[in-house]
Amino acid sequence: MKVILLERVGRLGSLGDEVTVKNGYGRNYLLPQGKAIRSTPANRERFEKEREAIEKRNIARRESAAGIAEGLNGASVVMIRQASEAGTLYGSVSSRDIAEGLGKAGFSVNKSHIDLPLPIKTVGIHEITLNLHAEVSVSVNVNVARSEAEAERQEQGEDMTVFSFEDEDEAAVSDEALTEAGEGDTEADEEGQSQTDGGESSTSGDAEEK
Repeated sequence: MKVILLERVGRLGSLGDEVTVKNGYGRNYLLPQGKAIRSTPANRERFEKEREAIEKRNIARRESAAGIAEGLNGASVVMIRQASEAGTLYGSVSSRDIAEGLGKAGFSVNKSHIDLPLPIKTVGIHEITLNLHAEVSVSVNVNVARSEAEAERQEQGEDMTVFSFEDEDEAAVSDEALTEAGEGDTEADEEGQSQTDGGESSTSGDAEEK
């Protein structure tokens, strides 16, 4: 399929270029997204007549995208998900989820802007690229965690996908301390009971002598 580009498209070409693309790519992406029109004599003539207006419209879109990118620069969105101890999600985070999360944070982003070939499947901070315009891209951080507290720890640089033996040792020491404390209480109770029994026996003996 031959098309006329209405804006710059990656490595494909720039505004006004006539290029050949696969039918599926043209029909499913370029044409419905308004990035190109079919290359026909009539469309070429119409394009040349409207070229100036198309260029102005493209500049306006680029400037709008640049403004959004400036606000998004360095932005981070937190996604709370259930996951295993190893950090594997019981589910995933999709481009739609990210777009909705950014929307709640006040950013107008379409899921089609998000460059996410595969859904996110692990906890951690993932750097994602947003293609807001053919000439405007920006990166944001998607902080996927099991809780808000864990998300904060990840922001501090802690890797929550690595099992911590220190945490296990601390837990073991804590359990041991609790066990020893419980045993100490039991021994104290037994000693107190023994003293009480001894006292009662002595009192009983005195009573019999009288």
